Amino acid sequence: MYVAVRIRGTVGVPKKIEDTLNLLRLKKKFNCNIFLENESIKGMLEKVKDFITYGEIDKETLVLLLKKRLRMRGKENRKVTEEDLKKITGLNNFEEFAEKLMKGELKIKDFEEFQPNFRLRPPSKGLKSIKEHWPKGDLGYRGKEINELIKRMI
Repeated sequence: MYVAVRIRGTVGVPKKIEDTLNLLRLKKKFNCNIFLENESIKGMLEKVKDFITYGEIDKETLVLLLKKRLRMRGKENRKVTEEDLKKITGLNNFEEFAEKLMKGELKIKDFEEFQPNFRLRPPSKGLKSIKEHWPKGDLGYRGKEINELIKRMI
């Protein structure tokens, strides 16, 4: 399972790239989204690699992301609690939900009550560079190292 985070802003982005970012639901800086691995997603991520960073998320980081940053849709925009999760999905905790997401049995966008993406903070200790690719900077594919960045941004 991939996780992608938009690192660069919206000014001066070519139309084709902006359209691809919108399809990935990465419309604003520091938006984050999770995707199942397939060829079309890989191609889209590779196309916008100059504006995002992405890699494989592990279960521990996904559970942390869901607990801290999964929000209810609508005016309330509040955090999802375990009671909300149980009422909406029928699952007992975030670990079960993360497991089903990683297997591809469920998708966040299937539940209308949840926001389909995550809004993160700028990372503690900052970014290296938003103009260089990994490992010199922060753009592009970074593999398992994305988990450390996500934890700094939660």
